Amino acid sequence: METKITVLDKFFAATVLRLFPKSVVPNHLTIFRFFSIPFVAIFLLLGDDRIGIIAFVISALTDALDGAMARTRNQITEWGKLYDPLADKLLISMAVIIIIPKYLNAWIAFAIILIEMVLIGTSYYSKNHGGRVIQANVWGKLKMLCQSFGVGLILLYAVAGTPFVLSLALTVFYAAIALALLSLMTYSI
Repeated sequence: METKITVLDKFFAATVLRLFPKSVVPNHLTIFRFFSIPFVAIFLLLGDDRIGIIAFVISALTDALDGAMARTRNQITEWGKLYDPLADKLLISMAVIIIIPKYLNAWIAFAIILIEMVLIGTSYYSKNHGGRVIQANVWGKLKMLCQSFGVGLILLYAVAGTPFVLSLALTVFYAAIALALLSLMTYSI
């Protein structure tokens, strides 16, 4: 299967990825994301939203960077295919559990977490029973982008207090739920 390098991949390769030595591989960024999750959670739980925003954005950015690095440097691994999406789901789920009930609605958080759990379960079932790793599809990538953007908007609202930003976050999360359902329905395609 040929790897598609996107415009964003090319942009990252020409800019940010140049800052990373060749000894840093995409899986290192995924591992960093796993280790950053508790720190993001601590800042959000303590109500330090300014630091929480910065920590969340850095952690979420590693998702885009590790994928771009893997594709542009031809460093895609089976480990990365399996654990990169898991790190994304853990980061988003943690943020969703902490901040959505605080600023929006617990049911939205519940829907997002439930769908993420089903996606994780489907992926691991396929890996353990079919022997193949299911890669994220376009709907899943858009879902992750919406979820990250939605969390960022809520954190921005927490700092700035602009009601429009919170309304926009709600709309983005509804879009993320719809994209998650599309991703789930097309996961094996």
